[in-house]
Amino acid sequence: MADWLTERAPISRKNAAEVVFEDLRGAILGGRVAVGTRLPSETRLAEAYGVSRPIIREAMRSLQTLGLTRSRSGSGSYVISTIQRAELAYGGLSARDLVEARPHVEVPSAGWAALRRSDGQLARLVELCDLMEKETDSLTWVRHDSDFHCLIAEASQNALFARVVLESREALMQQSELVNIMADRRIASNREHRLIAEAIALGSETQAADAMRRHLGEVERAMTWISSSANRGDPA
Repeated sequence: MADWLTERAPISRKNAAEVVFEDLRGAILGGRVAVGTRLPSETRLAEAYGVSRPIIREAMRSLQTLGLTRSRSGSGSYVISTIQRAELAYGGLSARDLVEARPHVEVPSAGWAALRRSDGQLARLVELCDLMEKETDSLTWVRHDSDFHCLIAEASQNALFARVVLESREALMQQSELVNIMADRRIASNREHRLIAEAIALGSETQAADAMRRHLGEVERAMTWISSSANRGDPA
């Protein structure tokens, strides 16, 4: 069963989900795992790689986002393509939807948050920066990241901005997870989040908006690279 998997050695690297993801992705894109193949269970994969099931789960979600696998309820995950999806999607939203829309919502949100945030909201933003910088679990980091962006929209005191960010939260989390696992941006994002929070703390609308704009620009660059990787069919 799964001959390609028997060659794997236990993983010791810190970002284990990234290693698992790249190995599985390479096996699929390289044709070692055929379309229609049912992948081993989370438990079997976790044993083979020497990691926890949540790490396997994170890698599997990213494979699904790329359009390489599909999860069937009660049956497991199956390989559905050996070519990455050119247009990445998260539920009903595409990567392009997010890249195009976020600057028009989150940049002004950050600016207004610098002027309108409460002391409690600022304290929570700083706390979230601290948590993200200390966090080693990828999925927990993604949740903190989502909380950070939702809180800024809330602190803007613009109900429409807050609603848009909240309603797109699941897609934003999936995008964040994929960017982290493929572009390894967590440390850079931590620095960018800290700069946003510091600008909001200063009460500078311009600095806060600029810091958010730079952050989203880096995310867009990462997504462009990921999309071009999909179009080239790079295995890793």
